[in-house]
Amino acid sequence: MKAVIQRVSSASVTVEGKMVGEIEQGFLVLLGVKRGDTQDDAAYLARKIAKLRVFNDEAGKMNLSLEQIGGAVLAISQFTLYADTRDGNRPGFSQAAAPDDGNRLYKTFCELLRNENFEVQTGIFQTEMKVSLVNDGPVTIIIDSSERFNPTK
Repeated sequence: MKAVIQRVSSASVTVEGKMVGEIEQGFLVLLGVKRGDTQDDAAYLARKIAKLRVFNDEAGKMNLSLEQIGGAVLAISQFTLYADTRDGNRPGFSQAAAPDDGNRLYKTFCELLRNENFEVQTGIFQTEMKVSLVNDGPVTIIIDSSERFNPTK
């Protein structure tokens, strides 16, 4: 799984002109699920995002976590994070998970964050969405569950 995390002062998502999710300070997370990803990948990303210290402390250093600032998450499913652009100009999406698997793991990821007492707003899976955000910083972090730290390497 791959997550593009943007520190935001606000973010929202609309579907067919109707707002379906909105947060103030926190993270906009664009979440891609690839073939072969598991619940373990979802748990890893949820833990990393929950503990990620990228909010400013009183000294202006990125030192505070989402929990410490009372932030929320807007999670948007984004299969295009697994676009393959190596050949030609039209991206291929064969690395992206099948819709049923992608939706299941996207929901698992969101539920894991909710279990940690975070407010989690979402878009609507497999719909055309309009996402608006005010990127604070700007701060954008990419985490890929396949690139986990392995101290034995």
